[in-house]
Amino acid sequence: MDRETKAAGTPENWWITLAEALATPIPAGQRSVELLAHGTLRLKYYAPIGHDDQTPHTQDEVYVIARGTGWFVNGERRHPFSVGDVLFVPAGIVHRFEEFSDDFGVWVIFYGPEGGEAAP
Repeated sequence: MDRETKAAGTPENWWITLAEALATPIPAGQRSVELLAHGTLRLKYYAPIGHDDQTPHTQDEVYVIARGTGWFVNGERRHPFSVGDVLFVPAGIVHRFEEFSDDFGVWVIFYGPEGGEAAP
């Protein structure tokens, strides 16, 4: 099934395997590729090479580490990460991956309104 069908398809088509994400080329000049979208939700696979120079995003986001290890800076905090870890970043917060392994790759889930959701 092609990416266009997955992104716009019916719920039974809303799945992405890691193998599919790894086989999907990241566009030239980019560090991620969008794999699925629904409403405000966007799923990307992010695999920077060498360094991560991303800037704060306008939506809340969740990272799920798919491959590799390293360090994650999230605002004032810095901590190690490895496969299976889940990281949350509120909209507008400075964050980046540091000292990550060559095989590093992460699922990125953006969701909610611009500016992020209000805390309960």
